[in-house]
Amino acid sequence: MNLDKLTLDQLHGNQREIAETIGIDAYRKLVIRYGSSSIYIGKADEAVRAERDEEIYKRFNGENCLALAHMFGVSEKTVREAIRRQNEIEESRQMLLFLDE
Repeated sequence: MNLDKLTLDQLHGNQREIAETIGIDAYRKLVIRYGSSSIYIGKADEAVRAERDEEIYKRFNGENCLALAHMFGVSEKTVREAIRRQNEIEESRQMLLFLDE
């Protein structure tokens, strides 16, 4: 099938929903690149979480978990987990710098 001539009317179900969401041209590119394979599209909150974690880490002073939890609308546990993840990222960055020397 020539994808240049593919129209929304030829699509059904989930495939039509995707094409309507991203547009027929983008759908054609998606089919060419990923046709017959499984792809995972993460939730937007996964991408936003990293940015939130960085901001929590920057604002953390060692004693303000509860305040940060209120500020970001999350639990204190989530604040502690964000700080732990950012600490791991910082440690791995430092190790890379050390290895480059």
